[in-house]
Amino acid sequence: MSQSQCGVSDRLFTIRYKCDDQSHLIIKEADTCLKCTTKDCNYFCPSDVYEWEKKLKITTVAYENCIECGTCRIACPSDNIHWVYPKGGYGITYKYG
Repeated sequence: MSQSQCGVSDRLFTIRYKCDDQSHLIIKEADTCLKCTTKDCNYFCPSDVYEWEKKLKITTVAYENCIECGTCRIACPSDNIHWVYPKGGYGITYKYG
């Protein structure tokens, strides 16, 4: 399979993530997510970081899956996601091979 034929899920296996104990992704206002009708964050993130928990009525954030692409910084229609780079030594590491 050529590199151009690889899907996103195949490419996610080419990265490593050193997980911090604190999230670098923060939902600013939980009420904003509750009022959101489209739940766009459940669809725009290529590594499935965000998920709406219907029973709990919250958006969960699996920050340990984040590939630091920055999509969430611009794609949330309510600008409700605060994104910062992980602390030094934590976050994504790309490997090639």
